[in-house]
Amino acid sequence: MKKIIIPFFCAVLFSAPAAAQQASAASVKTEVIKSKLTPKEVIDNYFKALGGKAKLEAVKSTVIDNTLSVQGMDITMSTIKQGNKFKSVQTAMGQKISQVFDGEKGYIERAGQKTDFPAENIAELKKGTTVEALAFDPSSFKTSTVEKVDNKDYNVLASEKGKFYFDAATGLLYKSTVGEGTVTVKNYMTVEGLKFPSEVEIDGKGQKVTIKTTKIVLNTGVSDADFK
Repeated sequence: MKKIIIPFFCAVLFSAPAAAQQASAASVKTEVIKSKLTPKEVIDNYFKALGGKAKLEAVKSTVIDNTLSVQGMDITMSTIKQGNKFKSVQTAMGQKISQVFDGEKGYIERAGQKTDFPAENIAELKKGTTVEALAFDPSSFKTSTVEKVDNKDYNVLASEKGKFYFDAATGLLYKSTVGEGTVTVKNYMTVEGLKFPSEVEIDGKGQKVTIKTTKIVLNTGVSDADFK
């Protein structure tokens, strides 16, 4: 593997949906007006669309299997989460990379060699949640607007971390832009009454990554021993 791919549901979506650093050059015509909804109402609608905030908060652990396609290379990735703890194992071309965070510190292991996470990343990792969507904080957004993209309305929240587009009809998060990168949720899947992204495209830095979720297991099969 040419580079390490940070576990998607840790790095992305959604505490600050992460993306690459450079967007595609395609321009999209948009029309912007002030939204009738407050940032809190937009996020409340998002939680409701996902299955309800109480049900999201009741998820104490997840096991998520993904496949990634990037630059013609296929990667399998399994990620387990429990609060702000996570472990991700990525395999491609016979190589395996593990990334582990125990809530206080973490490391990357490749070919038997461990490298600690940079200290500057630890504070953000400590803010992690089992379900990434719950990291959205209405107080982070001062205003909300409505943008019409390709004749479809989106409630848009913006902060120093980026812009987040919520489908005005469904309430679901559709797109995030961070820096000049873009994360687009193409599809969702339902597991135990909750919706999770099942197909995501990341555009940036001159490449496109497609991530497809093949399996999600909630509240089983995870213990503190997994994050050692």
